[in-house]
Amino acid sequence: MTEPAGDVPAPGTAETAGLASGEAGPRRMRGAGNYLALLPFFLYVGLFLILPTLIIAIGAFTTAKGQPTLDNVSRLFTDSVYVDTFIKSIQLAVLTAIGGAIFGGLLAWAVVRGDPNGFLRQLVIAASGVLAQFGGVMLAFAFLATFGFNGLVTIFLRDIVHIGLLTDAAWLYSLTGLAVVYTYFQIPLMLIVFLPSLDGVRQEWYDASASLGGSSWSFWRHVGGPILAPSFLGALLLLFTNAFSAYATAAALISQGASIVTLQIAGALQSEVVPGQENVGKALALGMIVVVALVMLLYALIQRRASRWVQ
Repeated sequence: MTEPAGDVPAPGTAETAGLASGEAGPRRMRGAGNYLALLPFFLYVGLFLILPTLIIAIGAFTTAKGQPTLDNVSRLFTDSVYVDTFIKSIQLAVLTAIGGAIFGGLLAWAVVRGDPNGFLRQLVIAASGVLAQFGGVMLAFAFLATFGFNGLVTIFLRDIVHIGLLTDAAWLYSLTGLAVVYTYFQIPLMLIVFLPSLDGVRQEWYDASASLGGSSWSFWRHVGGPILAPSFLGALLLLFTNAFSAYATAAALISQGASIVTLQIAGALQSEVVPGQENVGKALALGMIVVVALVMLLYALIQRRASRWVQ
């Protein structure tokens, strides 16, 4: 039986046990330090995500006096006004998500075809990062000042060009105008989200397909399309959630009426005509949380499939 060479202690001896216990202590300290570093994140999630969700869920199933009830939630399915607002909100989100995904995807394709280190690419990406966050009151004011009843384009067409058919600015204050405004920030958001996936499509894949006799159509049908489809669908769902939960732009643009859920929630919480509707607003918010949670669950499943192609 050979003995360990040099000064290395034999396995199972007191020396090795001491070394193991000595190394376990620093490992535990490092593990505790890692969890301690995540404490601000846990506090943030708890205060701004979990706690508000609990408050909304509890309020949705209680009356104004704190008694348990199902009336608030049942009104989401029986009251035609609330049902209609959910349908319109989903329609608006679907329409703007599809429009933003199509035009944003084409813009991202045009960017990825250019010089990867070129000035134009950097300019478009930087501008998209700004425009994707250019929402709320600022965006509503920009469209009102441009296409409103006394907007720059409206006055130009009406008083200078004398085109009366195009000067009716009522469309801007409807769901149609809201869809146009939402698409404005959906397109750059799509570019930011979808561009990394397009960058991941390698030229070697296209060359391999061409060397086997495949055309451009066959490449995108059998190789590029299936690879990009999960990322595209994931970006589409992200755009849907972004439009479905938007509030500030609609509140600034549509001053009267509550045609979408977010405006309906604001009306329930702030209404002076029909007081005591705060818990109904919480039920509406709970319905939005359920819709967004289902969409995000589907988004996570799609991203898991898309991550297989990320190196």
